[in-house]
Amino acid sequence: MPALPRNVPASTDLYDVHWLRSSHSTGANNCVETARPRSGPWAGLLAVRDSKNPAGPALLFAARSWAGFVATLR
Repeated sequence: MPALPRNVPASTDLYDVHWLRSSHSTGANNCVETARPRSGPWAGLLAVRDSKNPAGPALLFAARSWAGFVATLR
């Protein structure tokens, strides 16, 4: 598995991304949003941020790791 960047980017540092929110969200900003950076040092990873703080930090996961996490929740 490739090494992940050691720093946690601010959501605003992730350019060329489209943030997605679950269709189960109530719109009250009590959820997470995900995006897939297409370029830059985080390309190919999955970014996750708090919808209440869109300019705050984004956590980065390998897509396979995130899929495993979501599968466990279901």
